[in-house]
Amino acid sequence: MRKVATIIFSLLTFSLYAQSAEEKDSIVVAQSPILVDSLVLRDTVKTELVTLPSNIDFIPADETPELIADRLACLQQTIELNYNSKVHAFIDYFTVRDRDYTRMVLRRRDLYFPLFEKKLKEYGLPDELKYLSIIESGLNPRAMSSARAVGLWQFMSGTGSYFGLHNNWFTDDRMDPEKATDAACRYLSQLYAIFHNWHLALAAYNSGPGTVRWAVRRSGYKKTFWEIYPYLPRETRSYVPQYIAMIYAVNYADEHNIHETQREEVLPHDTVWLNQFLHLETFAKLTGTCVEDLQSLNPHIKRNAIPEDGKLRTIRVPKSAKEILTLNRKTILDSASTGKKELEALAKATGDYTFGRDRNIYYVRNGDVLGTIAQRFGVSVRSLREWNNLRGNLIRVGQRLVIWASPSVKISHPTFNTSSVPHSEDSKIYVVQPGDTLWDIAKKVPGISVEKIKSLNNLRENRLQPGQRLIIG
Repeated sequence: MRKVATIIFSLLTFSLYAQSAEEKDSIVVAQSPILVDSLVLRDTVKTELVTLPSNIDFIPADETPELIADRLACLQQTIELNYNSKVHAFIDYFTVRDRDYTRMVLRRRDLYFPLFEKKLKEYGLPDELKYLSIIESGLNPRAMSSARAVGLWQFMSGTGSYFGLHNNWFTDDRMDPEKATDAACRYLSQLYAIFHNWHLALAAYNSGPGTVRWAVRRSGYKKTFWEIYPYLPRETRSYVPQYIAMIYAVNYADEHNIHETQREEVLPHDTVWLNQFLHLETFAKLTGTCVEDLQSLNPHIKRNAIPEDGKLRTIRVPKSAKEILTLNRKTILDSASTGKKELEALAKATGDYTFGRDRNIYYVRNGDVLGTIAQRFGVSVRSLREWNNLRGNLIRVGQRLVIWASPSVKISHPTFNTSSVPHSEDSKIYVVQPGDTLWDIAKKVPGISVEKIKSLNNLRENRLQPGQRLIIG
């Protein structure tokens, strides 16, 4: 009897063990992130073939910190590529959690990297700055942030205007890849000249040089991004780590099984010079091309039309369209100049006051009143109030005004000059440069304090804008 009981107990134990093993195998299969073509499950009764879905992505196991740090060291050129937990978190994001974003970047990089590399070389800037546009815009020339920063390099209107990027009803130069890239190179050059450290220059590109200088002072005048990290705004803290992580993700995409065989490429194109109105859809029909190609080559054109405003402009057209245009230029351009009245009617119907005007930033000077400003720029006082949400006529020296003026009206932005600029017999004016703070200006000008500058200019806050004019004596 005891022998029989022992046999039964052994059989039950074997049965439970087999069942447990089978369940364990099935759990491993369900949880495994590894893509396999097929999995064969065998038991004593039958052999069954189970095929996993083809869209499951194989994600390699976590790379060791030592390996990632070594890879970054191999990539490093001029800008330091540190490795730490903050950088690792973004590497994990770009290589694991949002692999589609990295694939999109791989598709688009051939569109703009050659342009970036060319411009960076012209200005003597590090080649690896080309990755910055990925963090800014995802290589989308029409990208617009919630703060209304625009383009591949995400220029705000005021900063863009300072660097010569004009914005009107028809076009926005911040969306022009070549003009915006040239402006970004000049801005980055200025920021590096201020901080002499690329990480700090990148942080300033994100939040402004004044913010970074404030963080440097708060930190006890530390000299690196990681030392002033706790004193920076939250978004800026993640900016440099994202930048480093994106350089890693793009260059080591294959090692993380991120493959993108498709590549977006710039269409073979040529340029056409124009000084007349041009409707893109009509031009496309007459030259045997499609309007989508023209839009792709000219992302800065917002209304599918080039204005007639006295300026000589260029547009990019497919080579095939240029060949057809060369054969019959006058007839094609004359025919494509129709539609101007319809656009004007649309602008008036929608109450759009920006039609045919450029957006400019003007800083109120000593002695200015709304009437004289309006007369100077050929606009009405009522328009000035609407554009700047003014309830009355009261303005203060140094106040920032948006003015939609005719393209023929120029609002100049003086070049850098550390000396004061005379404004009247009894006052001196200082022109704010990128990176300036009230504290910096007070140090440059003998016998004046931050409080005195604020009092002379009726300033309620410390924020300054490039091109702003300040009374300093």
